Amino acid sequence: MILSGTDLGMQTSKQPNKRLRDTLVLVALFLLVLAGLIGMAAVTGWEETRAQLARVSLWQLILLLALSMVNYLTRGLRWHIFARRLGLKTGLMQDLRHFLGGFAMTVTPGRVGELVRMRWLGRETGWRFERTAPLMLADRASDMAAMGMLLALTLAFSTQGIAGGLPVAILALAGAFVATRPQLLSALAGLGYRLTGRFGRVFARIRRAASSLATFSSPTLMFFAALLGASGWIAEGYAFHLLLSWMGADIGLAKATAIFIFSALAGGLTGAPGGVGGAEAAMVALLALEGVSLEISLPATAIIRITTLWFAIGIGLVVFPIAEKMSLRNRI
Repeated sequence: MILSGTDLGMQTSKQPNKRLRDTLVLVALFLLVLAGLIGMAAVTGWEETRAQLARVSLWQLILLLALSMVNYLTRGLRWHIFARRLGLKTGLMQDLRHFLGGFAMTVTPGRVGELVRMRWLGRETGWRFERTAPLMLADRASDMAAMGMLLALTLAFSTQGIAGGLPVAILALAGAFVATRPQLLSALAGLGYRLTGRFGRVFARIRRAASSLATFSSPTLMFFAALLGASGWIAEGYAFHLLLSWMGADIGLAKATAIFIFSALAGGLTGAPGGVGGAEAAMVALLALEGVSLEISLPATAIIRITTLWFAIGIGLVVFPIAEKMSLRNRI
């Protein structure tokens, strides 16, 4: 189909409008969370909150960001391994560019905006969405498996458990199990279509993508992938442990990691973009149950979310235009 000059102009104008909308949503979410934390800090008292924030030095913030970077790079390496296993002839730096650039879309509902990675892959390899979709499914499943296992292990090593921690861990592992079982996922897609009678194309795509998941069914591959994912999440859990220790609220590495992972999973289950709001509320509530005062839990929550979620989004916003430009330049 040949597009007229008017059609091309309309398509070009839609891109900046969509980018502006996504940026405004991102800023609004950040301000909303920040306003909530500031409001709670005002109620509990500014002086102690400011004193706790002052206890974190610049080099400590840099260390927290470095630990977050460990998480992103290990998961990016896992993305590369999955891409190669799928048969994509992509390089490590190319896959890292796609993976990190996708973080810019983390705040979209259900993180569906991260499917932009499939668009970049489609341009650069010529593969259709149905062929690359298993890569996203395998990556999400591996993440859920890693987080579910870590949550279960940290709860086992904690002196006390977390209310609701075990069901969330089981739910994460169950989701990972379904996403890595082609026949089960295909059957669920068929059941979904029969129950709703709608979204036929969507369910058909899921069934076609599920048939390609057998590529990732190797136990050795999934174990190694889960190990990479777990290493990354342990790095961020350790960062949270260090932060609490610096603020004078050392609750132990296992408990700090459990709270961090539980909050991330719980925030994701709310369906809110990036788990914003739900993750912060869960983190503050669980720290309170451990006897951590609001004067410490509020700034600790704000700092750890800035150095993890918002840091990732910041990286994504920097890499996104580069990935977009490179995908157009290397279009097949």
